[in-house]
Amino acid sequence: MDENSNVQDGMVGPKGQLVQEEEREKGRVGFPVYWKFITTAYGGGLVPFILLAQILFQLLQIGSSYWLAWAAPVSEDIKPAVAGLTLILVYMGLAVGSAFCVLARSSLLATAGYKTATLLFNKLHFAIFRAPMSFFDATPSGRILNRVSTDQSTVDMTIQYRVAASAFSMIQVLGSYCCDVSGCMVSFHNFYPSGCSLRLVSAILPTFCSRTSKVGWGMQSSSDPAFFRDYIRINHTIRGFNQESRFRNTNMELSDAYSRPKFHGAGAMEWLCFRLDMLSSFTFGISLIFLISLPERFIDPAIAGLAVTYGLNLNMILAWVIWNLCNMENKIISVERILQYSCISSEPPLVIDNNRPHPSWPSHGEIGISDLQVQYAPHLPLVLRGITCTFLAG
Repeated sequence: MDENSNVQDGMVGPKGQLVQEEEREKGRVGFPVYWKFITTAYGGGLVPFILLAQILFQLLQIGSSYWLAWAAPVSEDIKPAVAGLTLILVYMGLAVGSAFCVLARSSLLATAGYKTATLLFNKLHFAIFRAPMSFFDATPSGRILNRVSTDQSTVDMTIQYRVAASAFSMIQVLGSYCCDVSGCMVSFHNFYPSGCSLRLVSAILPTFCSRTSKVGWGMQSSSDPAFFRDYIRINHTIRGFNQESRFRNTNMELSDAYSRPKFHGAGAMEWLCFRLDMLSSFTFGISLIFLISLPERFIDPAIAGLAVTYGLNLNMILAWVIWNLCNMENKIISVERILQYSCISSEPPLVIDNNRPHPSWPSHGEIGISDLQVQYAPHLPLVLRGITCTFLAG
């Protein structure tokens, strides 16, 4: 009664509109979205093999560095531990093994990404093609086109590499940390402050990226191209009414809004990298002083130099981890949006075996309607009320 009275008074709220506002999630993307994406292709059966290939690659990389540090002589007056030919052959074997790991990882990742994108594509299009007419009445075509074009393109070309890069960079961080721990105590001085900063910024920055991406990136992918497309289509009308400057200014404002999320994302990343560099430079300097002050023969100079090298690269790897996490958080929204439209309630099947008419139907051409009531959507008022009539047979 309240809804009908509001409609009669001319006060139709948001729920009384045929076209509703687009639903926008807030906060971080939930783990079920990631899990659904990972397990779409072959139930996630290729994921352990991809991670195993990356772990083996990281171990072979660390092993080759250790091999050079141990086998290569520190100076000319020191006898080498192994012959030069053995040094080269073992190093070549480790390099060939690393190459095969990269080949296996890339092949499995491409296969899983292709299968996932294909399944999501088929599921999305089947849901849209089988959606009831009320869905198309209440959903603008631009929203549907964004899902099947921009979001699907992201799933096809980008998202699997972003998820893989996040996992690979974390494995690389763990490998560097293990190398430092096995090398010397420089890891305690260098990795612990950087690890604290990683936990801090990984709890703040991805949330910032996800909150801005829910609004900014969604508007970025639809507002400016749609306006420019309409501008081209009605260009002659705009010029006929001498409104070129007005539409030009609007187009420039939308172009600025289109680029603003990327600008803020780049600024946040530079802010983070600068502070990570300052923190790592300070802690790495302390670690070097500690390492130099150790007594002679306390640690092998070659292993100490290897640990220092990995510790020097650790800050860059940490920044790379955070950048991948934020980028993955932004891109995974495309998967979330596709899954949202893949769960649309579909129409009944074209043929219902248990409800099929008799083969001789219709035996009589008369049509009777009793108390017909029609509304465009469940939340909208009735447009036809209690119609009862009979169409006689011809």
